[in-house]
Amino acid sequence: MASAAATEQVSPGSVLPRLYAVRFAFAAAWALLLLLSGSDLTTGARVLLFLYPAFDVAAAVVDARSARTDGPVKGLYTNMAISTLAAVGVAVASTSGTDDVLRVWGAWAVVSGLVQLFVGIARRPMGGQWAMITSGGISVLAGASFIHSASKADPSLTTLAGYAALGGIFFLVSAIRLHRSTRKG
Repeated sequence: MASAAATEQVSPGSVLPRLYAVRFAFAAAWALLLLLSGSDLTTGARVLLFLYPAFDVAAAVVDARSARTDGPVKGLYTNMAISTLAAVGVAVASTSGTDDVLRVWGAWAVVSGLVQLFVGIARRPMGGQWAMITSGGISVLAGASFIHSASKADPSLTTLAGYAALGGIFFLVSAIRLHRSTRKG
């Protein structure tokens, strides 16, 4: 049986700045580690590739628990399902080659970018969401680019590090803007 404290909704305005800051730190560390591991599908790279969408699932769970039961929560549940499929898909694709990883990652980036875009639009009244909206749009374009680059002669995983780093910067910008808006309010 869940306690009353566990089922009580927490204000997303108080949780999101911290969650977004953690997502920034994770993305920055992940990007650095992926760059250090190089472009080959080593065991370390495979683990990193699985961890990124798995972390996205965990972050969406925290976000959904803090959100109200309307609007963005449906998008967050959708994101959890998509990112879970991506984690499994990337793990399977990593046994085939870099090109398959880029195709799966690209498809995930497109679909999750659309979800992020719609969640950001739904959250616009709370402030600090323009960066999330922009990030969602960029994710869609980046995903298409990953899918396209998978067909090239020598596809590289290192492009994913730039994607993660840029996404992390957008999370940091949103964290700062949300923190400022909650202090004013």
